[in-house]
Amino acid sequence: MQIDASVNYHVKKSTPQAFEFDVDGIVGNLVSPELIETKIKVTDLRGCNAHPQFDRDGIEFLGHVSAVEDFESGESWKAIYDQELTDLLKARIGANEVIVFDHTVRIDDPQASRRPARNVHNDYNEKGAEQRLIDLVGEDRAQEFKQAGYGFVNVWRPVQNVIQSSPLGFIRPKSTKAGDWMDIGLIYPDRFGQILGVAANENHEWFYHSNMKPDEIVVFNIYDNRSRPHLAHSALDLPSDKAAATPRKSIESRTLVRYS
Repeated sequence: MQIDASVNYHVKKSTPQAFEFDVDGIVGNLVSPELIETKIKVTDLRGCNAHPQFDRDGIEFLGHVSAVEDFESGESWKAIYDQELTDLLKARIGANEVIVFDHTVRIDDPQASRRPARNVHNDYNEKGAEQRLIDLVGEDRAQEFKQAGYGFVNVWRPVQNVIQSSPLGFIRPKSTKAGDWMDIGLIYPDRFGQILGVAANENHEWFYHSNMKPDEIVVFNIYDNRSRPHLAHSALDLPSDKAAATPRKSIESRTLVRYS
């Protein structure tokens, strides 16, 4: 089934573009590059017979019950959840080593410091991925990861409630052309990074899973040095969002995986 939604695509320019975070020392204060709101059609995969597979499509939707219920209090939950994700990725995608290096809880509330990302993007370009690899494991081990094959893989799940608004949507990799991508800078108070922004293309095939629950996850590829597909993604704005009883709350975990 297809539904109507809107997303914010990036606009190609001849000059460098960047997001600037915590501008003027204010947490959550964001300056964005130019984005253009675009109406799209999105396929709801809930109940479909054909399911994407990680090796072929760079993404899988899975059931996964976690022992963690509270992702916002203290730090003790991280060791438990990191081990769960490590076991999952070793069993499901054939990872030999998993390094979980970031967790981000996003709440679709104007007062939240981290809200859903509403720009069509992928978290790393090639240069950014290679630098992040070195940052995480050092130059010597980075060579081992490159030789074995490595990737950056994200795991996303709802927190506390069913997702009723601004769900996470994806573009089918085969419908994305090389010319759709562009480098976008990330300017933090203490570091600089780069992502891939995506320009509008009417041939993009968008999909998502409706009404995802806290015991459901999506595992998706961000970068792979052996050319496994990576996916552009964004929060989707739906006509039904205003009627949602609870704001979207989710956690996205970023991992570095080494294959055998």
